[in-house]
Parts: sequence; structure tokens; C-alpha cells
Amino acid sequence: MGRGRAKAKQTKVARELKYSTGSLDPDALKRELASQGPGGLSTRSAHDDDETEIDDDEE
Repeated sequence: MGRGRAKAKQTKVARELKYSTGSLDPDALKRELASQGPGGLSTRSAHDDDETEIDDDEE
């Protein structure tokens, strides 16, 4: 029991996402696509933000 309220909220959110007009910023889209490498993958590696990584070869 109790699923009705949660399902109604999910339906409401889904409907809002489906029918919202949303604003499209073509310049922002171009910048985002330009920052991605081939195949839609980002050109940054997963370790670019990790400054505390310890390299085992330096010992």
C-alpha cells in the first residue's frame, strides 16, 4: 500500500518533462559537443580531477 501517491508524483514529473518546452541554447550545445572526443566520449580522463593520486612508479 502507499504506492499510489508515489506513482502519481512520478507520472506528474514525467508529464512535465515530456511536455515542457525547455529553452535550447545552441551555443552551449556546440561548446559541449566540441569538448567531447570521438564517439561522444569526453576528452578528459577520469583521473584529471584526482590530484591526490599516488603513482606507484615514483617510489
